Amino acid sequence: MEQLGRHILVEMYNCDKEVLNDHALIEKYMCEAAEKSGATIVQSVFHMFNPWGVSGAVIIQESHLTIHTWPEYGYAAIDLFTCGDSVNPWVGFDYLKEMLKSDKTETTEVVRGETGRIRHFSHEKFDNIHFKPVDAE
Repeated sequence: MEQLGRHILVEMYNCDKEVLNDHALIEKYMCEAAEKSGATIVQSVFHMFNPWGVSGAVIIQESHLTIHTWPEYGYAAIDLFTCGDSVNPWVGFDYLKEMLKSDKTETTEVVRGETGRIRHFSHEKFDNIHFKPVDAE
């Protein structure tokens, strides 16, 4: 089946509670997971909650990786969404499972953009459109 992207929804249980509550470590591991998967990082944004828990996103050229942790339960919810054929989200999953020290995981992979369902059109329609870069003034 042809698809534009792969989206892995991850439940990680019985993780190391200290790791799950370490803002800097979670960001480091998420960025490393993206790199090990073959992705190109654009930006990462992470937030530490009071009294515990971390949420964050690693924006990659190929889509994104996100996480939210519940250290008090030893639980993390993670999304690994990648587009194209050059990135393997399962490599990132394996790395995060090891780094978070999860002893139980559940995953669901969702096909994103099944090309057989997309109405195809000629790219010539865009030839006369000039897209302005987001950061252009």
